[in-house]
Amino acid sequence: GKDLRVTSSSKVNNKTKLGDSVYLHGLKVTGNGAVNIGSHVIIAGDCLIITENHNYEGNFIPYDKTAISRDVKIDDFVWIGARVLILPGTKIGEGAIIQGGAVVHGDIPPWAIAGGNPAKIFKYRNIEHFKKLKNEKNFYIRD
Repeated sequence: GKDLRVTSSSKVNNKTKLGDSVYLHGLKVTGNGAVNIGSHVIIAGDCLIITENHNYEGNFIPYDKTAISRDVKIDDFVWIGARVLILPGTKIGEGAIIQGGAVVHGDIPPWAIAGGNPAKIFKYRNIEHFKKLKNEKNFYIRD
């Protein structure tokens, strides 16, 4: 996408796609799964997205040499706080906020505010206010 801003060392895999106006403040993506990050997404420092697990149901214990990849999708206007861990197969909906230090697995719906380990929804954004700002194109721009 256009207007990528990286303020701290970040590393993504070759299957990572970034939308417009993405701010990365220290993201690491591991594994071979695809990561799709939408537009106007802010990811704070020391965040980790894991896209691959070991196969513990194979022919060896604790796991075999097979890697199981699962994609991660982060929709537009998502804000991810510092030191968040996002596990394989996660989808975070439009406008969601993930509290710093959260461990996210599964689906976080649009406009949800979630945190903890495992991340749980504890509130929702004011959806009408969010939509008003979106329609007016009042998007965060860092100088």
